[in-house]
Amino acid sequence: MLSETTIEWMVANDYDPKVIDKVGKHGNSALMKAVREAKSEIASEFIKAGAELELRNVDGNTALWNACFGQDYKCVELLVKAGIQLDSTNDNGVTALMYSASAGKLDMVKLLLEYGAKTEIENLDGFKAIDLAATPSIYKALKNGL
Repeated sequence: MLSETTIEWMVANDYDPKVIDKVGKHGNSALMKAVREAKSEIASEFIKAGAELELRNVDGNTALWNACFGQDYKCVELLVKAGIQLDSTNDNGVTALMYSASAGKLDMVKLLLEYGAKTEIENLDGFKAIDLAATPSIYKALKNGL
């Protein structure tokens, strides 16, 4: 059962508390929006309530991608521990690791690597995460495996 706070958040963000996986703007589920906003307590409630982890938004991104965007360790950890696929790809063949590398999110790159994200996956253009590294420190982390 969802808390009153979570239900209020859902209503305020145009989600239906009775349909936890109903998507809203840009095809994002309530779980996707919560992790994107680094709302780990709300995300935890959605996961416990059985929210679908592998739903994809209009770009083919899952909640893990959105959690990396929000740069919140707790949200990423919640999703990984709940069993989300680390290496799922979006419509362009890009993983959360590739996104984090290209967006300069070193902390997210390191966290995903710690959980075992694969570095050898190529996107539709033939690039791997290391090819997309936005900074030397991200390149080094990907090259050395952390």
